[in-house]
Amino acid sequence: MVHEAGADQNTAKNDSNRGGEIRMRLDIKPLSVNQVWRGRRFKTDKYKKYERDILTILPRIEIPDGFLEIRLTFGFSSKASDFDNPVKPFVDCLQKKYDFNDNRIKRAVIDVIHVVKGKEFIDFEIKRAV
Repeated sequence: MVHEAGADQNTAKNDSNRGGEIRMRLDIKPLSVNQVWRGRRFKTDKYKKYERDILTILPRIEIPDGFLEIRLTFGFSSKASDFDNPVKPFVDCLQKKYDFNDNRIKRAVIDVIHVVKGKEFIDFEIKRAV
């Protein structure tokens, strides 16, 4: 596969095997969420409340030094919820509470579980990356 964008050439290399696993490398620079939107974004009242609630209920802990690995499990009551939508807002709350830069996170595992309405949750684990 070759995609041309101006003079740049971006390619995809398929390293998949026959066991149902798909593994590819796309030779293209990843796009940051900061580059997705034009203009300034403003926090909604709902996000401000979410942030206050998260910062209030998070316990005081020490974040390990060095690079980090994070595991997030989101319990959603809506089957239509996208797995990645809550990641950035929650990680931003973690870095605000625990005073670390999320660029130290070098590995993330994200799980989604369907739960009944009213039983939504977030589980997280942070550890030193190996």
